[in-house]
Amino acid sequence: MKILVTGAAGFIGFHVSRKLIEQGHEIMGLDNINDYYDPALKFARLSILGIDKDEASKYNVPSISSKFPTFRFVKMDLANRENIANLFKNEKFDVVCNLAAQAGVRYSIENPEAYIDSNIVGFLNILEGCRQNHVKHLVYASSSSVYGLNKKIPFETSDSVDHPVSLYAASKKSNELMAHTYSHLYGFKTTGLRFFTVYGPWGRPDMAMFLFTKAILENRPINVFNRGNLERDFTYIDDITEGVVRIIGDNHTNAYNTENLYHLYNIGNNKSVKLLDFIDSIERKLGQKAEKNMMDMQPGDVEKTWANVDPLIRDYDYRPNTSIQDGVDAFIDWYKDFYNV
Repeated sequence: MKILVTGAAGFIGFHVSRKLIEQGHEIMGLDNINDYYDPALKFARLSILGIDKDEASKYNVPSISSKFPTFRFVKMDLANRENIANLFKNEKFDVVCNLAAQAGVRYSIENPEAYIDSNIVGFLNILEGCRQNHVKHLVYASSSSVYGLNKKIPFETSDSVDHPVSLYAASKKSNELMAHTYSHLYGFKTTGLRFFTVYGPWGRPDMAMFLFTKAILENRPINVFNRGNLERDFTYIDDITEGVVRIIGDNHTNAYNTENLYHLYNIGNNKSVKLLDFIDSIERKLGQKAEKNMMDMQPGDVEKTWANVDPLIRDYDYRPNTSIQDGVDAFIDWYKDFYNV
């Protein structure tokens, strides 16, 4: 298939692009390479996909060829309606995997405009591109953040999600509603994936795994919010990638999933882990204890997440199987190698 992967220089987008390249699909990766975090990490990911840094820095080029014959890259902003429309018109994608977004719960409190531009305007441009050019399937990133103040555990996609506690969460809920509308009105398939706390090699520097590892290695204290009384459904990147790629390939194991055009799934590890246990796994791998600053709860944060992934198991035989310790070990091995620690 010919597939557009947006956010291809990002954490999940990079891994998904690499997997799809290995499977032999024709891939166009798109990213605006913004400075929300160090662009050097994004360029390093692209280099693994065979894209030269100097070429990837350029705007207004049709596309950049990779050392892999089935991969090209374009530097483009989703919020640019004209450029996105032209890209869809010229390329005629079979499937679109929209993983580009302004990420981060806490940053949405500081810079709300970025979330509207990327997550709302950008997503509308993607939907319009799919509608106008007869894309068969749009797979897009949502987030566990949409569950907000929900108390029922584990979270299920049938739960009400009308009480988000951050603009980031609200923007992701909006994406789900927009996708539903387009599937209903224009008859193309959309599948939303609510990601649960993804971690692993090549991860984002603003996430706990990265922040904790860096601070401990530099003998600095780590900030532990809600005084450690947090639980997360930590999901290793390879398990996420496998699920996303199966859905892109439309490899159903159950006829239930083939009857409707609009779909929504949790994609997580199917268990909740205490934050202090997660930190303990990092300490074991590093062989040193963390100095902990016990902090109050942060605005926009939630106490516990846990994904019910039974529908994904039923429809795609999705089986997350990476233990926390194995995932933490793999991340720290990558971190030490990449940063020459």
